[in-house]
Amino acid sequence: MTIWILALLLVASLAALGYRQGAIRVGISLIGIFFGVLLAVPLGKPLVFLLKAFGMVNPMLLWLVPPVVAFILISAIFKGIALAVHHKVEMHYKYKAGDLKLSLWERLNHRVGLCLGVVNGVAYFVVISFVIYVISYWTVQMEGSGESPKLVRLVTKAGKDLQSTGFIKTARALDDMPKSYFESADIVGKLYQNPTTEARLSRYPAFLMLGERAEFQELAKDAEFIEMRARQDSVAQLLAHPPARAIVKNPDTLRMIWGIAEPNLDDLKSFLDTGLSPKYSEETILGRWNFNHRGTASAVRRLRPTLPAAALMQERARLAMTYSKAKFVAGLDGKLVAKDYPDTKTPQAPGISQVVQTAEGQWTGAGENYSLTFTIAGTDLKHSVEIKNDRLTMTVDSKTHVVFEREY
Repeated sequence: MTIWILALLLVASLAALGYRQGAIRVGISLIGIFFGVLLAVPLGKPLVFLLKAFGMVNPMLLWLVPPVVAFILISAIFKGIALAVHHKVEMHYKYKAGDLKLSLWERLNHRVGLCLGVVNGVAYFVVISFVIYVISYWTVQMEGSGESPKLVRLVTKAGKDLQSTGFIKTARALDDMPKSYFESADIVGKLYQNPTTEARLSRYPAFLMLGERAEFQELAKDAEFIEMRARQDSVAQLLAHPPARAIVKNPDTLRMIWGIAEPNLDDLKSFLDTGLSPKYSEETILGRWNFNHRGTASAVRRLRPTLPAAALMQERARLAMTYSKAKFVAGLDGKLVAKDYPDTKTPQAPGISQVVQTAEGQWTGAGENYSLTFTIAGTDLKHSVEIKNDRLTMTVDSKTHVVFEREY
């Protein structure tokens, strides 16, 4: 219904305006619409740098705003030309052509202007329908139970009406948006409609180290935000939540997120659907690794088969107490974070919890065999690891292997 109302209002109002302004002004303005549609995207690209200089960092706005600004500028130039030409012709008929020719010209000018005004209205309707289509592609997918701003609700309703009336085919005829625009909308929509997939997102290889940043960890632990996601509050409400707002308002963080996401959109979509990353599957170390008590206990038996039962139990208990909190996060470009890793060089008094630290390091290797390098309590550590069947076996020394399992 909203689309039909929009179409009728545009055609009727521009037909009336065309009758008032005349054929010359409306005709040249119509040419401006066509040139604006053709040149909006090419001329909008230089405007991206200008908008960035003024602090705009939101990727979606950087896609949408520059072409719109370019279209408005081109239309304004043609309207200025139209006004000048109309004024010149009007002065000719008014002062040089005589009253009869002036009367005939004014009648023709108004009536042809009305017809061209109808065409103008249709042209503007197509352009506005395209803008609605592009924006509503996001808003429809992120429609939740929370209260969205009125403008967002209106655009969402119009987008649905475009689909139901079939006018979406007309809007798509102008589609010149990059593929990444729609892919990112699909991914964000999937995450919004399925909050449980966010855990999988944090395990995507390209996002592993991003998830270790303080602002993202704070957001992930925020109980109120988690409750808001479970209720599917509106995107506006989610982004207004303080930890989320801190991320959105940080231009460097947004640029970093988009810089990581843009080259991986196809692979990320596949990962969210299947839990597997075709692009990074060969790097088996990528991921989060948690201490595996049972695997470590089995490793003790394999390495020291002659150990008496009592000593075996004591060794298993020691390793469990020492490494129970230990985790590894292995990201791209050889980046490594050892979390809650024990300081084994410092003797621990009986009954006192193991001292643990978190440190950044590097991993090297390929296939099943890797090497981890990091520093704990001033001591440089380098451990060789072997990965098989989603288990990482780390060699501490010839008699000690500690096993970790991949987090899913």
